[in-house]
Amino acid sequence: MLQNLFDIPVQKLRGVSSQKAGELHALGVSSVGDLLEYYPFRYEDYRIRTLQEMKDGEKVTVQGTVTTLASLQRYGRTARLLCRVTVEGMLITAVWFNRAFLKDQLTIGREITLTGKWDQRRRQLTVAESEFPDRGAAKTGTLQPVYSVGGSLTQAWMRKKIGEALDQYGDRIPELLPEELLERHRLVPRREAVLRLHRPENTTAGQEGRRRMVYEELFLFELKLQAYRAASRKQPDGIAHPISSDEIRSFVAALPFELTESQKKVINEIAYDMKRPYAMNRLLQGDVGSGKTVVSAVALYASVRAGYQGALMVPTEILAEQHARSLGKLFEPYGIQVGLLTGSLTDRKRKDILASLQMGLTDIVIGTHALIQDDVVFRKLGLVVTDEQHRFGVNQRSILRKKGLHPDVLAMTATPIPRTLAITVFGDMDVSTIRERPKGRQPVKTYWVKHDMMDRVLSLIRKEAELGRQTFFICPLIEESEKLDVQNAIDLHAQLRQALPELAIGLLHGRMSSAEKEEAMATFAAGSTNVLVSTTVIEVGVDVPNATLMIVMDAERFGLSQLHQLRGRVGRSDLPSYCVLIADPKSENGQERMKAMTDTDDGFEIARRDLELRGPGEFFGTKQSGVPEFRVANLMEDFETLEQARDDAAELTAKPEFWTSSSYAGLRDYLHREALFAGEPLD
Repeated sequence: MLQNLFDIPVQKLRGVSSQKAGELHALGVSSVGDLLEYYPFRYEDYRIRTLQEMKDGEKVTVQGTVTTLASLQRYGRTARLLCRVTVEGMLITAVWFNRAFLKDQLTIGREITLTGKWDQRRRQLTVAESEFPDRGAAKTGTLQPVYSVGGSLTQAWMRKKIGEALDQYGDRIPELLPEELLERHRLVPRREAVLRLHRPENTTAGQEGRRRMVYEELFLFELKLQAYRAASRKQPDGIAHPISSDEIRSFVAALPFELTESQKKVINEIAYDMKRPYAMNRLLQGDVGSGKTVVSAVALYASVRAGYQGALMVPTEILAEQHARSLGKLFEPYGIQVGLLTGSLTDRKRKDILASLQMGLTDIVIGTHALIQDDVVFRKLGLVVTDEQHRFGVNQRSILRKKGLHPDVLAMTATPIPRTLAITVFGDMDVSTIRERPKGRQPVKTYWVKHDMMDRVLSLIRKEAELGRQTFFICPLIEESEKLDVQNAIDLHAQLRQALPELAIGLLHGRMSSAEKEEAMATFAAGSTNVLVSTTVIEVGVDVPNATLMIVMDAERFGLSQLHQLRGRVGRSDLPSYCVLIADPKSENGQERMKAMTDTDDGFEIARRDLELRGPGEFFGTKQSGVPEFRVANLMEDFETLEQARDDAAELTAKPEFWTSSSYAGLRDYLHREALFAGEPLD
């Protein structure tokens, strides 16, 4: 059984001292099973290349004959060894640095294998490694695995120990996947795949080994999600909201704007879930300004009309206050009471809202992390909505969910990602996506300028002000920092007041009191302020339709998705809107971000490029979102495999024989080893 290998401590291998075991443990390797699944992240290619195959600047391996005596040159502490070698009838120059001891071994006529960087113009190879076939060339002609190592662990040591583990325990690697999946996807057996990953005979063998293990890794991940879903939905566990379709249609018809087809489709999906006696767990994703908030408002309305309370948790107080105002106005004609709960409320106001919630007098509460405090008690919580889902940790979301008896959960995010990744990152969730812009909205035109073009930026601010429109001016820091040479909000506010004395310039940042922030935003929203200088506290959700210009100072300091979020604060009406990025990026990554922003305003495309630049772990914030760390699979490359694995896992767990047949005993053992049914639902 596979678990036996994970029960064998890695110290059982010869030469693994307690120190080495500790260093392996730091890499996540504690057992022989862990070591066998510690796969290389790339390979060094020591296969012999011909001169015709070699490209300038490539790392290559060639075989030749020493043709001239080696000469040694010294430059201070640096020793340079040169020798002429004949390769396929052509003389090339081989250069070693700080390898003086090789001089006497480079005898004329001796065969040698060289690996290094090829300089086509000079016909010169800067040698990184060399071997003499008459001594036994261990690496020549092979693909050598390269592992992540640390401490005193070297590549050679790691290769040796994994090789010994394969020789000693390789025949005990069991098959986990049922025969039907192996045949369906033409996958090599598990033991062979592990062997091919560590000891690939050629590129094709390595690719087949990887393909097998990528599928298995993604399939087992999806199996956990699907098995939990199949088991948990055998019995109704949630609230069946008695929703009236006529009431929903009437509410939607009374909205001051027409919903898009995409919004209507999503509302139908949510209403279907809420009517069923199973706890809804749905992710709603859509680009900035796509109208997710109004969709959540319809869901909250449906929950209240069905006799339950609703909660909306958002990441910032500014956003909570904005939603409390806008939803309060929207629900007022229906007699629905909306409350606000944030950390900055006075003790008196806090006690009042807590009492009102507990008695059921407040129908919908909107708040920040303050909603998950122990003293927040609902009378009858039916629906939990979390806005900007990825900003709340798994524990925070589950605490709010536990304040009701299996309430429905709707999570929203304006960081659009491919549906496949959404399924993976947000776990056991159904995914709804809004792809359309609200009618009448125009794309935001985006420009990238250097700091020396500030005069033109100021002219653009004046022009928009003359048209009666407003500007957001964003910078990274609140006050001056000696560590970062970036513009800060307080200084910028002073400079703009001097440069634009005819305009009203406001200031907003996170260190202001709640009352000061609310006043700054209210003044700007009312149109009394022409320009609002702010830090990224306005990044999410803030809605000022008259704001048509977004300027971001030191834009290279921001991530791509964050820049897109900031850009989403404008273009929220039918007025033409603009985003100006002021940046002098030194890094290639920074330049790529600026180019991506000017190329497209599609949030899904922006997210794809952000994933390419940053990788999934940093993109999602691994600790917060719980994005899985796969050993072999790459979420950017293996989309299709993930979709297939999900379909296969859903099909398998839906079959009654999966839970009883001996053919699936290994998979059931795996689920029990993962303690799938012992703890909390997957989030």
